[in-house]
Amino acid sequence: MMRNLDITTLRSFVAVADNGGVTRAAGFLHLTQSAVSMQLKRLEELLGLQLLDRSGRTIALTASGEQLLAYARRMVTLNDEVIGRLTDQVYEGEIVLGVPHDIVYPAIPLVLRRFNAAYPRVRVQLVSSYTRLLKEQFSKGEIDLIVTTESAGAEGSEVLAERPLVWIGAPNGTAWRQRPLPLAYCRHCAFRPRVVAKLETQDIAWDMVVETESDRTVEATVAADLAVQTMIEGTEPPHLVQIDHSGSLPDLPVQKINLYGADSTGSHIVAEMSVFLRQAFTSISTPLTAAQWHAA
Repeated sequence: MMRNLDITTLRSFVAVADNGGVTRAAGFLHLTQSAVSMQLKRLEELLGLQLLDRSGRTIALTASGEQLLAYARRMVTLNDEVIGRLTDQVYEGEIVLGVPHDIVYPAIPLVLRRFNAAYPRVRVQLVSSYTRLLKEQFSKGEIDLIVTTESAGAEGSEVLAERPLVWIGAPNGTAWRQRPLPLAYCRHCAFRPRVVAKLETQDIAWDMVVETESDRTVEATVAADLAVQTMIEGTEPPHLVQIDHSGSLPDLPVQKINLYGADSTGSHIVAEMSVFLRQAFTSISTPLTAAQWHAA
């Protein structure tokens, strides 16, 4: 007897894999947790396979689940492409989206992929720069939507998330133990003066070993355990880690991730992009696993 896979069920399965659990997947899909759980159960019953390992504190994919995931992604993407091309042809054009370098990952690749599946005829131009420059370009009308990292909310903005800054270093690294504390920052990083002020308040000697225009240079230096840096919790790449310093370094302030432009144009497409951004940035309370990162 021929068995047919259901796209809605596959979409829930992919969402669970991408978001690291049923609860966050349910929020992303705007479904109840029980509805998503039932869809996963039906999928397992249809295939006669266990797709999820529920034995630990978090849900993980079994070997069968990993194998299905690749097919499920392709089927969901193809479904969305067909629907988009046949029903959303009226939505064409371009959106210019501005995002600071340090919060592009992990949220923005997910946003771009999902938005493209829903609106394949809309081109998204991504501008990656510093918050101050992005706000200047936005005020001149050069960018439709910007996401910023700021210490507070601002007029005309919507707070998407609030996350603390955290100390970031190499896995099993020791640079954070050194004094003076070796730091690596971009010259225009807005976090830098606040971090330095915290260190000086606690009389912790520091040394700016890397000062550059390149985020890649900072990342490479930290990955080599030659310095430490700070990032918003949940935005660190998988090859760097939050430093468990047990109080040896100062606690850092909370940053707000703000959205500008969601209600300023009246454009349906801009409004839809805003929805995707809200969903992505409210789901990064914890860092993605390496598998989820690369899936993005």
